[in-house]
Amino acid sequence: MSAAHDSRPVLKVPARDIPVPASVSAEAQAFLAQGLMTAPPYPAVDDHAAWRERIAQTEIAMQLMYLARASRVTADTHEIATAGPRVHVVTPQGVTGEDRRVFLEIHGGALIQGGGETCRLNGIAAAGQVGARTWAVDYRMPPDHPYPAPLDDCVAAYRTLLREHRPGEIIVGGGSAGANLAAALILRARDEGLPLPAAAVLLTPELDLTESGDSFGTNAAVDIVGRQSLLPVNRLYADGHDPAHPYLSPLFGDFAAGFPPTLLTAGTRDVFLSNAVRMHRALRAAAVPAELHVFEAAPHGGFFGTAPEDGLVDDQVRRFVDTHWAPRDRRGGPGRRDRPRQFPFPGWV
Repeated sequence: MSAAHDSRPVLKVPARDIPVPASVSAEAQAFLAQGLMTAPPYPAVDDHAAWRERIAQTEIAMQLMYLARASRVTADTHEIATAGPRVHVVTPQGVTGEDRRVFLEIHGGALIQGGGETCRLNGIAAAGQVGARTWAVDYRMPPDHPYPAPLDDCVAAYRTLLREHRPGEIIVGGGSAGANLAAALILRARDEGLPLPAAAVLLTPELDLTESGDSFGTNAAVDIVGRQSLLPVNRLYADGHDPAHPYLSPLFGDFAAGFPPTLLTAGTRDVFLSNAVRMHRALRAAAVPAELHVFEAAPHGGFFGTAPEDGLVDDQVRRFVDTHWAPRDRRGGPGRRDRPRQFPFPGWV
């Protein structure tokens, strides 16, 4: 053991080759065999022009990824205006107007990208995953709109949903940075006296902007997707606010004050594995029902829809949301448990 620059002890690990495991599908092995993905370096936090250029470069690849996922889902989309952000409403084929279930999808993208058309495509993919009408929130982002603007937009979308839907008809979720905003949305909505949604879905979640967890060090060398620390992005997003505040790093929230049943996912090679593990333990310690699913050899974000293992994630998400959405009768109306409510619907907003 020796001392690091910040005086914390470190473990010296010898350089070695890490093989692609034979324990996953051939498709997953091929994905991992691509090796470490490269990305342009992050600009200085105050160089907003350089940030805009970098975001535009990486947005192209991100949009192509979501285009591939969305192409597998047949759905109608339209855009609505709320008191805050634009929202893409996605209705999968077979979902009727009487179906009251809504999934509030918060897109990922490191808190700086994934909006516009990418947001719409991600909403289509999410709607296919959950099998229900989906509201994809096109929230504002840095460098022009740092915290709290993105979270403000997500809370505004949730308030709009509550004017039209009972809390038990709403599930909130997202992946990566979207999971950060989904969890922060729930904490802030609770603190502002709003009713909680039926459940939360936090996929390979970015819940700690301080990057204090063990896997930020142990998995950085093997996560071919998330190996680049997001600390420069997190500073841009936080815009001088304390990154450990629960609205920025929901991992540090007070869950005993209320939080809905939660599904968390990660991979054994995921740099955000510690986020999911620690969040799971924190929720369980607060007696919040929580599930954690860790997938073999998966990097951050899984295998991008290229491997059958991604279907296993979809299966767990669909089972979870179907369990936690308020029950409905065969006509699509509210089930027995939906009718008695403690909140004066729709006037609580």
